[in-house]
Amino acid sequence: MNSLTHLTINIPWQRLTTAYGRGTDIPRLIQSRQYEELANLIEHQSTLWQTTPWVLLILLQELAKQKPEQVSSQEMELYLAVASAINVDEMNSQNAVETMNELLDAKYLWPEDEEDDEVWWEEEEPRGYEQEAFSSYFSFSYLLLKDAIPVFTAIMEGNDKLAPAIQELLHMLQADGDSAVVE
Repeated sequence: MNSLTHLTINIPWQRLTTAYGRGTDIPRLIQSRQYEELANLIEHQSTLWQTTPWVLLILLQELAKQKPEQVSSQEMELYLAVASAINVDEMNSQNAVETMNELLDAKYLWPEDEEDDEVWWEEEEPRGYEQEAFSSYFSFSYLLLKDAIPVFTAIMEGNDKLAPAIQELLHMLQADGDSAVVE
């Protein structure tokens, strides 16, 4: 079993939500590199969803293995969409869980049965969208993107076509006091 299959199997996608329902199709979309569709599921109207940090974790691990010329503009657009939803100045890590794995605790996961999903969405704070969990989707997504700055930089240096998008992404990931150099 390859590492991608292992990662996607161990995440309870059917119990995590996207902008348009459950994350059940995400492993297939990742495997088939459907970046535009993935972007629509993990970021919508400047909101990140339960699946967002997990999709980023997998995609960024795979991105690090690619040669710069193999990276698609659709994949870079996905990272830009997520980064544009994150307001670093408003992030407060004190409102987040300590580890990403905590986001897979039963208290944050949706029930296996999808029958009552409409009722769940109508609650004031649907399961997994309490302040602590919701803040964590943004915090961990930001940290994953920040950790990938060396990968993004290497791609930018080896793929002129993607350089403008990556440069924009790197600017978004620079918080006050950060030392990332962007030309």
